[in-house]
Amino acid sequence: MMGSIGRLVALALALALAACSRPAPPPETTGELRVGTRNSPASYYIAHSGEPAGFEHDLLVAFSRSQKWTLEWTEKSRPEALFELLDSHQIHLAAATLPQAVVKERHLISGPILYETPVHVVVRSGERAPRNVAALAGRKLALIIGSGHTPMLMRLKRKHPKLAWAALENVWPEELLAQLRAGRYDAVVINGMDFDPMRNAYPDLKVALDLPDKQKIVWALPKRSSQLLRNELARFVERARKDGTLKRVYERYFGHVRRLDSSDILGIMQRRPQRLPGLRRHFHEAQTLSGIDWRLLAAIGYQESQWNPYATSPTGVRGLMMLTGETADRMGISDRLNARQSILGGARYLALLKDALPPRIAEPDRTWLALAAYNQGQGHLEDARRIAQARGGNPDSWADVKEALPYLGRGTYARVMKYGYARGGEALHFAENIRNYYDVLLRLEPAYDPLINLGTSEDDGLAVPG
Repeated sequence: MMGSIGRLVALALALALAACSRPAPPPETTGELRVGTRNSPASYYIAHSGEPAGFEHDLLVAFSRSQKWTLEWTEKSRPEALFELLDSHQIHLAAATLPQAVVKERHLISGPILYETPVHVVVRSGERAPRNVAALAGRKLALIIGSGHTPMLMRLKRKHPKLAWAALENVWPEELLAQLRAGRYDAVVINGMDFDPMRNAYPDLKVALDLPDKQKIVWALPKRSSQLLRNELARFVERARKDGTLKRVYERYFGHVRRLDSSDILGIMQRRPQRLPGLRRHFHEAQTLSGIDWRLLAAIGYQESQWNPYATSPTGVRGLMMLTGETADRMGISDRLNARQSILGGARYLALLKDALPPRIAEPDRTWLALAAYNQGQGHLEDARRIAQARGGNPDSWADVKEALPYLGRGTYARVMKYGYARGGEALHFAENIRNYYDVLLRLEPAYDPLINLGTSEDDGLAVPG
């Protein structure tokens, strides 16, 4: 009896394994697109909202909707595991920031080109950086096998014979950066689209130089993949390039990541344990009242005053959230130098600016546009949106409006401006800096849920930051 049960279990296991390893039918026959990916801002990750996100994720969601297909994601922690899924036809494509040269080298089918990325040589910030490729000779340099970087260095080695490097097998770029930070290597070679979104997480690392060649990033499809799928992917990417979808998705994840240098990121990380604890409860209260993530409000506070409740500018704006007298009166603030009042007033003002935007504008563009208005005023933002439209862009897209903002100070589009001159470049820097500080706080600070924290007591006294 026991032997029969054992045989039945073994048979069931064998059938389950066979089903798992069975090639995936073409998506046009099942209505399901199977995608292999890796955890990365450029590819796929779970955002602070708990929802999946990522540059390639968003593009493939848009593509699958255009085809009326569902999506099934398979995440792998090692590159080889992803290629095995392709070779066995268990997925229809791999979206993992894959260089076209690597895809072709593995005799896979290259999808349409999504973007071109520079190739960085990254070093630790506190050490003397090499100024050119020749200066890399004698240094412990590392790259990833299968990254497509080896042929680049081989070409450079002909001119610089002393150039040498270690080749690491079956690791993702995050692990390469961790080994650089730990001191195992003096420099590493990494694609910009892998390093740039992680700059805020690695403020102690910096780009020393770029290699001469760029890499074309594509999706990888298995040999003998569906011709219809390949054709539809090519048509989708071409449309996305023309209608601005590609630009908007790129902006969401990468448009702001080079705005700050490492000293700015180190600055907020150093001040956070000194100044934020006494203010955190006020930001929590502001989130409860406004519905805006307290970490975004804290990022505004840091950009405005570095969390100093007594900050004052020569133009008359004052307090932690640097409110004008007019805005403070409008928000019912009696003392701009009171940290709690300033934070609540700033939160109410940002919520008001968001509500004033047309309902059709979706997140996160809605928030980024409201941040520009927080700095320059709603009227000047509307002028920037008119300029974006006059330039052939989308006035509801932050990617297009951010390009229009500097024109507020130039007069080139005076015919469409109703509110006159403004320092639009300042509003652009303001919003982009806050996006970076928000990224830092999302990584370091937990979300606040008023329902979970209901009933917890917090000191009502005002703690003055050091």
